[in-house]
Amino acid sequence: MSTSRPVNRLRSTPPHSVSSRPGRSPRTGSAIRQRPWLERAIRLVAKLITVLFLTSFGWVVLLKYLPVSITPLMISRKIEASSEDQDSKIYKNWTPYEDLSKEAALAVVASEDQAFPSHWGFDFDEIQDAIKENQRRKRQRGASTISQQVAKNVFLWNGRSYIRKGLEVYFTFLIELIWGKERILEVYLNVAETGPLTFGVEAASRRYYGHSAKTLSRTEAARIAAVLPNPRLFSIKKPSAYTQRRTRQIARQMRYLGGQNYLTNL
Repeated sequence: MSTSRPVNRLRSTPPHSVSSRPGRSPRTGSAIRQRPWLERAIRLVAKLITVLFLTSFGWVVLLKYLPVSITPLMISRKIEASSEDQDSKIYKNWTPYEDLSKEAALAVVASEDQAFPSHWGFDFDEIQDAIKENQRRKRQRGASTISQQVAKNVFLWNGRSYIRKGLEVYFTFLIELIWGKERILEVYLNVAETGPLTFGVEAASRRYYGHSAKTLSRTEAARIAAVLPNPRLFSIKKPSAYTQRRTRQIARQMRYLGGQNYLTNL
């Protein structure tokens, strides 16, 4: 009598074991375990970025309430004057927004950034226009808003680079978020270069007109704004024909904007 032999059932074994940990490639995890220095470097970079962010954020918050008494551009101008054996005294007088002539505030907005009350730090229409114009002309035209100018004047060094431009965007976003429009304009009116070693409309008014900026006339304010693109070339005290023509254009724009009421709802 024949007896049936038991049949050995072979279990299929997968050719490769699959990791049960979701979201991580076995090779990636193995690579990191084999290279602990890479993991340490990643952690170090992450910590560095966190520290830089918190430091810059705290810096911006602090300067929302404190006068901006010194900027990188002021230091640069002082060093230049000293190296050339010239008088290196910096002329500046920090003045709160409420004590500044609103004609001066309106003049710089009319001249530099008419969309200032409504944009969020960047005027994209102006940027597009500048790009088109720069493609047609050899002379480069800028499209920086007042907010961008404050960001680079207060927080950044002089010069041009992609890193600096990226930081300018970052700080512009921060001051728009934290400071608000009135504070941005207040800082601009106090730190903008208005003449040789001269910063702010109060210092310019006292140095070139002999009185406080609180009593600036429309024409005086417009002339200060007229030299802002290049205050080392154009002069408030001895205005060229171009500066005088530009002053009249700015005064007309101030009237066109509706006067000081244009800045009522900053």
